[in-house]
Amino acid sequence: MPSPKAARPPLPGPPDPRFRQARQELLQLEYFLKGTVLKRMMKCGHPNCACQRDASHRHGPYFEWTYKLHGKTVNVKLSPQAAPFYQAATKQHRKLKAALARMERLSRTALARLAKQAAKTD
Repeated sequence: MPSPKAARPPLPGPPDPRFRQARQELLQLEYFLKGTVLKRMMKCGHPNCACQRDASHRHGPYFEWTYKLHGKTVNVKLSPQAAPFYQAATKQHRKLKAALARMERLSRTALARLAKQAAKTD
């Protein structure tokens, strides 16, 4: 019994080499997280501490992973040992977004070309 969904027409020919390259980039990705890792130098609450007068004497560095969840900013404190892992993961997320944007742009162009060709043959 045929599926109730309409059959998808096969896409003719191999995909654009740039599309295949972007797809290959996706396969190279490691763990990823959205957001940013911040390295912060903080003032303490002691009024006589040097950090209150001189920015070069602030305490830290303290690391935070910041991201948005349901429209709210979430801050997660990180240990100095964990920060490089989160930094690498946020970099991987930027690569993911760039590759997907490139693939979408190439897909839009290819599909418009295929639709135009199909309209000519009808």
